[in-house]
Amino acid sequence: MDKEIRNRIQRATQEARRLLENEYSEQLAGTYDILQDGRILAEPGSHLDACGRLVREKLVAVVEHKRAGGMKPAEAVDDYLREAAFTTLNRFVALKMLEARGLVLESISRGEQSAGFKEFIGLAPALALLEDHGYQLYIESLFDEIGREVGVLFDRRDPASLLWPRRQALQDLLALLNSDGLSEVWGEDETIGWVYQYFNSDDERRKMRDESAAPRNSRELAVRNQFFTPRYVVQFLTDNTLGRTWYEMQQGNTRLKETCQYLVRRPNEVFLSLGQEVPATEEEHADLTKEEMLRLPAYIPYRQPKDPRDIKILDPACGSGHFLLYAFDLLQVIYEEAWAVEHDAQESEATGKALRIDYADLPSLHAAIPGLILRYNLHGIDIDPRCAQIAALALWMRAQRAYQEASLARTKRPPITRTNIIIAEPMPGEKEMMQEFTAALQPRVLGQMVEVIFDRMKLAGEAGSLLKIEEEIFEVVEEAKADLKQQRSAPVADALPGLESYSVNSRPI
Repeated sequence: MDKEIRNRIQRATQEARRLLENEYSEQLAGTYDILQDGRILAEPGSHLDACGRLVREKLVAVVEHKRAGGMKPAEAVDDYLREAAFTTLNRFVALKMLEARGLVLESISRGEQSAGFKEFIGLAPALALLEDHGYQLYIESLFDEIGREVGVLFDRRDPASLLWPRRQALQDLLALLNSDGLSEVWGEDETIGWVYQYFNSDDERRKMRDESAAPRNSRELAVRNQFFTPRYVVQFLTDNTLGRTWYEMQQGNTRLKETCQYLVRRPNEVFLSLGQEVPATEEEHADLTKEEMLRLPAYIPYRQPKDPRDIKILDPACGSGHFLLYAFDLLQVIYEEAWAVEHDAQESEATGKALRIDYADLPSLHAAIPGLILRYNLHGIDIDPRCAQIAALALWMRAQRAYQEASLARTKRPPITRTNIIIAEPMPGEKEMMQEFTAALQPRVLGQMVEVIFDRMKLAGEAGSLLKIEEEIFEVVEEAKADLKQQRSAPVADALPGLESYSVNSRPI
């Protein structure tokens, strides 16, 4: 995308955020008596019906939960407004991108005149009697349908789903997304990542830095350090990690050496067999120039081939999934090449069978590859909860594109049941509730362990994957095992299932 197109996305994203935050702020104060400064009226207003009172009760619980986590009253309300606005915007951006890919019928591109809504209302004409003619119900039905596979973004049980833009705000939002200036962006995989990048403005980051030299919480850490990695950096790093690994496993016999533009290779590579060692030639070549060194044989140590399902790729700060999306491209080639090996095919640790045994022909393999990649290969961690929404959606859409490329009809596509995108965050819940829970655990050592783990996880939202929790809790696990043996109250395997042989290197998480 060129700079002008990115600028259009930035302007539209910032305007949509302002629109939604203002809309939801008015609803919180005017309908649910939750004020911008954090004050909450003790009782719901008489204007609320039973459904409205239930929504208010849930909204109050969300704000109070944030306050219990250490936020000031006004900060808790602001945080909820930001989450609700971001989730709403992401969902509608996702619908635009899904429309562009033919994965849903036209639903928001022409508002209530969209073909999908007209078909929906044709099935239930009485919906036209509703104030919005049933449009909210239609859109929420789409969310529920897509949410069966992308629940992290479309799950309407999420507290961020409690509010819905009123008619004028919804029309203004759709007008923004349907503007001519954005018409060309919805077919691009990068668009959702740029929306994530631009949701926070430069002014907001500048204000954070003016108020504090260092990030004060996990949100500030994420916002101040988010950076959309350029495509060539993504390709270079992935080509020379995942790509290079497979290149060496195949001893150079792979299409990746042509498709990986930045794969680093030496002119005279010699792949060693199992058991062969690299010749010791350092002293002989000590006086050679760099040019002369490059002409010498480059010995590549033997790398044991693996079934593709046993290759793990982890992005420890995945953001919008830019690296994982490119890794998906390489993995498609890797799966096809692994399946084509008729002799000496490796058995998978995951299934105990070779790929060609599990998938007898190419059509069945192509139908399975997207789900296999998301289930077994790609893993992401981030400290920003928004990343889980963005990355999971981006990977799901990439999988749908793979299905389309394989000419697999929508009704015949295996559902995507798993993506391995994880939010690094402290243990959920409030301390008082945790202590009430642990007090009832028997033997008592279990409760003590939970309290220690709860405490050690406090920095997870800032440290992310840098937090070595297996090392942090090693001592308390050892103490717990020693106490159980001394008290003989219960066998270690019964009281601490899965931890009886725990060690720092076992890495159970």
